[in-house]
Amino acid sequence: MLKGSLKKKGYDWWWHSFTGYHKTTGKPKSFFIEYFIMNPSKTLKSPVFGQTDGERLFDSAATGTVKPSYVMIKAGAWGEDAKQIHSFFSTDSLNIGKKQLSINVGNCTLTEESLIGGVKLSSADAAAHPEYMSDSGSMTWNLKMDKQISFNPGYATSWFFRKLNLFQMYWHAQGVKTEYSGTVTLDGEEYVVLPEKSYGYADKNWGSDFTKPWVWLSSCNLKSQITNSRAHNSCFDIGGGCPKVLGIPLKRKLLVFLKTEDKTYEFNFSKFWKYSKVKFDFSETEDTLHWYVCAENHRYLLDVDIYCQKSKTLFINYESPVGKKEFNKLWNGGTGHGTLKLFRKTKRTLEIVEDFVAENCGCEYGEE
Repeated sequence: MLKGSLKKKGYDWWWHSFTGYHKTTGKPKSFFIEYFIMNPSKTLKSPVFGQTDGERLFDSAATGTVKPSYVMIKAGAWGEDAKQIHSFFSTDSLNIGKKQLSINVGNCTLTEESLIGGVKLSSADAAAHPEYMSDSGSMTWNLKMDKQISFNPGYATSWFFRKLNLFQMYWHAQGVKTEYSGTVTLDGEEYVVLPEKSYGYADKNWGSDFTKPWVWLSSCNLKSQITNSRAHNSCFDIGGGCPKVLGIPLKRKLLVFLKTEDKTYEFNFSKFWKYSKVKFDFSETEDTLHWYVCAENHRYLLDVDIYCQKSKTLFINYESPVGKKEFNKLWNGGTGHGTLKLFRKTKRTLEIVEDFVAENCGCEYGEE
């Protein structure tokens, strides 16, 4: 997606998250892997970081910052020892397929159906290079993936809006439910990823900057409290914050997608004729993060409550295309849990349609 103005001021990333199980103990572990491209340049033979006084790119002198240019491979895990490990490559070394998703850089590859690669950073290098925004450690992976349920935000990502780069940040979730299979090794410990218990997710984002606030919630591990059974073909995805069109903020807005066993529900501000409204709130205590979302249209109302322990999350690190670290407190987790209650509106009351318990929730929030 890095064409036109986004080639000089833009990012494009592919995000993957899933659960694996320790090969010996069977203990579950939630992982994430991201392939991230920033301000691609064929003239640079090594990565350039915005957090250092490196070579100034394009017209960045006017802002007093350095525009970064690199491919970043981000990988890590959530839990009591949550970490993110980064490896960087020059965009000159990047190979991308023209007709289908095929990315190859260094030892890492990505297609629509597979993920292969690894990251590694010593504790000495992590301490000596804060511009890497990385913890120390190592992680390798060899995975297959089957993207089964997708969410297309619609007009907000249509060819017209993409062509003119009207939105500051775009989102497409091709795998709200994705089954992963294969192996992951984190700091020498091997994990097996089983498709039926991977509870996986895959999406992509691209644009010229990041939304503030930044909100993301998703899970495909849902259990119906009405039928008392796992909903194998159900999932939900929520994303957004404060989108901007031509630099003008649209206030606080989210896109909300819910797939039940037999029906799809969507609350999307870009489909104005459906009269969708979404309210959200985020709060934290000493130990816990809480996301609350209420979405409704003229027929349905959806209440979402998700919680995650702070000790199992991390502050995920990115820098913007102009070289600024916009977020220093961007909460990011993959072990959230909570409830989703869907109601049908009648003339005088609300009728319960579905009542889900959600586990293995991806969750994100940041404003600063």
